Amino acid sequence: MHVLEAGFERPGRPCIVLLHGFPELALSWRKQLLFLAKAGFHVVAPDLRGYGRSSGADVAFDDNLLPYTLLNHVSDTVGLVHALGYTRVAGVVGHDYGSPVAAWCALVRPDVFQSVVLMSAPFGGPPSVAFNTANPKQRNPGSVNITADLAALPRPRKHYWWYYSTREANVDMLHSSQGVHDFLRAYYHFKSADCSQNSPFPLASWTASELAKMPTYYIMDLAMGMGETVGLEMPSAIEIAACQWLTDEELRVYSSEYARTGFQGGLQSYRVTTDPQFAPELRAFAGRTIDVPACFISGALDWGVYQVPGALDAMKNRACTQMASVHLIEDAGHWVQQEKPDQVNKLLLEFTYFRC
Repeated sequence: MHVLEAGFERPGRPCIVLLHGFPELALSWRKQLLFLAKAGFHVVAPDLRGYGRSSGADVAFDDNLLPYTLLNHVSDTVGLVHALGYTRVAGVVGHDYGSPVAAWCALVRPDVFQSVVLMSAPFGGPPSVAFNTANPKQRNPGSVNITADLAALPRPRKHYWWYYSTREANVDMLHSSQGVHDFLRAYYHFKSADCSQNSPFPLASWTASELAKMPTYYIMDLAMGMGETVGLEMPSAIEIAACQWLTDEELRVYSSEYARTGFQGGLQSYRVTTDPQFAPELRAFAGRTIDVPACFISGALDWGVYQVPGALDAMKNRACTQMASVHLIEDAGHWVQQEKPDQVNKLLLEFTYFRC
């Protein structure tokens, strides 16, 4: 695993592990690494399996998906902690797809991960197992085919999870007409507070009509790929120059890496999410909770908070038994630790020091 780290010069410091999301890299924690190191921590941010310079980043669609399951990401993280000479760490912090990875780290190995901070993606708990089905009065309501329901809307749509699970997704983004650099610029802009379309609110249910209220980077137009979708929201040259939270030089690190590796390494985890064959291993943990101290941080303008209806309440009321705090930072979108690093750093330090 390729890592960025800070604070390693002085042995014996408490360790914090930072897990990025999609389409990101360890670089997304650049504004936290030195700050937390100066506060007395050994801070480690890996490129997750399949991303950037971590082994396994040369990924093809037809590769085995087993290495990209959530539990294997937990195994990767435990292995990293042990490789660094720790048996436990003060906390694990995850953003976007890194959030469920961090959540499962805390749920499965609370002895290793003594606290958890989730960002932008609430953790509603492990998948449930059908209950009391031996009772003949128990009615099975059936399942929702959200793909078919979205496609049947008057404005046909599709969910980005299922789009990311297709063979075409990597090709679409890697070879988008605007190029990888501008594709990522538009993608990051569209999901940030810089985009005026982001005014999120709770959704009532996991139904096509409710999900279709979200922007098209979540619920895409059926006939369009992600390259085309975000290309419609490409910021102007003036807006790009004014974007201090992600300069063009910083973006170039992301774009050069993704141009080299492609996006398939990150997309494999979405394929695992939508493939029913990988659900049973998670159902083994049905009813289990995260019992270490937990904190949630997101941007107030981040639709990720609400993309799974009910997940935020489930996280606060059931999934995390020691939920210390929930913070929705004003004027921040999905990339909260990059958009508002000062506020995020303050919250991380308060939470982590309290737990150390």
